[in-house]
Amino acid sequence: MAESPTNPATRTGFWSRVRGLLFTPSARFSLITLLAAGFVIGIAFLFGFDYALHVTSSNEFCSGCHANDAAKEWRASVHHNNRAGFIAGCADCHLPREFWPKMLRKAKSVKEMWGQFTGVIDTPEKYAAHRQAMDESEWSRLRASGAQECRNCHHPDSMASKDKSYVNDMHSSALRSGQICIDCHKGVAHR
Repeated sequence: MAESPTNPATRTGFWSRVRGLLFTPSARFSLITLLAAGFVIGIAFLFGFDYALHVTSSNEFCSGCHANDAAKEWRASVHHNNRAGFIAGCADCHLPREFWPKMLRKAKSVKEMWGQFTGVIDTPEKYAAHRQAMDESEWSRLRASGAQECRNCHHPDSMASKDKSYVNDMHSSALRSGQICIDCHKGVAHR
């Protein structure tokens, strides 16, 4: 015989159900145990994610595939060798600092890594054959961001030269007219 919902022996109150859910949401573990496990797993994921972002943004990681092409050019450039002793690394120029643009750029870089692993750009000759398309893509990205990656280190207001007084005015007027850094400075770190 079916039990009646009005039978006091079969009814459970709201707080009894909440207490049951909090302390026995599954047959094996309490909600507190599940939440604690979720918290620990979440923290481990965040640290792992942060570590992966850091490693894949390092000059060593990029140079692993680009040792004979882009990294070689970069090491000979002013972004690596300069009198200030500052080294602008791969991520400084090719990776936005903001989280979502950075994630989008990281997702796009999977295609570039795939090209390396599948042999599309794995030799200097193949890299040179695809160079123009890769350059155009990077220039488009920089144009879309207003060359923000350049401006993270180079502040237009302080672009002045003691020997050349016109430099500050030239940079200011170029930026006001809608030009970005690469319109005049293509090839600073790469050919």
